[in-house]
Amino acid sequence: QVQLVESGGGLVQPGGSLRLSCAASRNIFMFNAMGWYRQAPGNQRELVASINVGGSTNYADSVKGRFTISRDNAKNTVALQMNTLKPEDTAIYYCNARTLGVNDWGQGTQVTVSS
Repeated sequence: QVQLVESGGGLVQPGGSLRLSCAASRNIFMFNAMGWYRQAPGNQRELVASINVGGSTNYADSVKGRFTISRDNAKNTVALQMNTLKPEDTAIYYCNARTLGVNDWGQGTQVTVSS
């Protein structure tokens, strides 16, 4: 089981930027995909962005053009750069690691977009 620790959450004004980081206890290239999900109260947990071992990325339509996912295999980290933040981006953001027989989650980091 991999341990995932998110950081970088906080309070930001609409239109601002925030960068989240996920630190993994194992080499991230061992996983088929790493991703960021988010969940707001009353809503289902949803995929925000993912990146697979080949570097291919996927984004939710709501964040395309604003968010960018990246990885640093040497540091075993996955980042989510969030720009032009909107109030509807407010949620707890979770790091996810997935491969055959493994689907692990971090504890989450709170992102609040408010004036």
